[in-house]
Amino acid sequence: MNTIDFLVRKDQLAVTELRETPEDSLNEGQVRLTVEKFALTSNNITYAAFGDAMNYWGFYPAENGWGRIPVWGFGRVVESQHSAVSVGEKFYGYYPMSSSVVLQPARPSDEGFFDGAEHRATLHPVYNNYARCSADPFYTPPTEDVQALLRPLFITSWLIDDFLADNNFFGANDNGPGLMLLSSASSKTAYGTAFQLAQRRGIEVIGLTSAANLDFCRSLGCYHRVLPYDQLDHVAKDAACVYVDFAGNAGLRKAIHTRFANLKYSSSIGGTHVAQLGGAKDLPGPRATLFFAPAQIKKRNAEWGADILGQRLLQAWQGFVAKVGDPVAPWLVVEHHVGPDAVKTAYAEVLGGHSDPRVGHMLSLAANTPA
Repeated sequence: MNTIDFLVRKDQLAVTELRETPEDSLNEGQVRLTVEKFALTSNNITYAAFGDAMNYWGFYPAENGWGRIPVWGFGRVVESQHSAVSVGEKFYGYYPMSSSVVLQPARPSDEGFFDGAEHRATLHPVYNNYARCSADPFYTPPTEDVQALLRPLFITSWLIDDFLADNNFFGANDNGPGLMLLSSASSKTAYGTAFQLAQRRGIEVIGLTSAANLDFCRSLGCYHRVLPYDQLDHVAKDAACVYVDFAGNAGLRKAIHTRFANLKYSSSIGGTHVAQLGGAKDLPGPRATLFFAPAQIKKRNAEWGADILGQRLLQAWQGFVAKVGDPVAPWLVVEHHVGPDAVKTAYAEVLGGHSDPRVGHMLSLAANTPA
């Protein structure tokens, strides 16, 4: 059997290659999983755009100059040399864009395991954890696709909201409603954040988006206002506000820092505007600060304990999924792309920002994979 890997050039994300290699024999303690399906969103493009800075390329190394973008999805064990992991078991976790993967389970438990591969020892454990679906409270078979598409994004969204509240919105709401300005408002992490923020008092959530996505963002009902990028002047320039940047657009960031003299905080989350990415030096106002979700998880684990954190996340997730799957006005419509050519086409669409924001892309390079 051969493994198919989808590779991208680290310095030219539009340059891709499908590479087929023979599967190696397993060593003692290793397992092989078929990567049955995985989600591809703008969040994964962010992983690639910040691959060197945040070491996302380190999870599944490729030869010099090439990278394997990590994705969230489901894998099923097809071969095992580990006594605690059985053939046929399904796991949710962080996979490469490949048809199969070899992992080295460590610290196995009823809930799952961590990948103990040496090259991942210094990487954050949040990304090294593989959840056994049979014991995962987040998992239900009918919502597999929604889980792969939105669970990691929503957890990030929840943590952004929690981080801002934990810091009292940096004083933006001290003397009246604080404005939260969210760029790339149609992105799934942005509207997950807006969904959480909108439940808080004293906060006005303003979504910034392209003209093409105005109607979609307004239909979500989680933004108090939605504006196109060229209408920043519709917001008072002396308004106390926080900028939550999902776009990574250097020009937009500069425009916001320049216009809003009472900008309290600038949080850099992602890079959905790949062609407009740029540095954040010499900006007026506060320094643009990169948000790292695992740091907030670590903080809350220490303060609340893992059980309470898990319960709060699960409760919030269930409320979000109910809204996303509203049969009258769904926020998400899933499309499946199976096979190497389909994966390559879907990647180009998401990278180029041409995807319908209501569509969630589920991909598979594995043969005979259920949709």
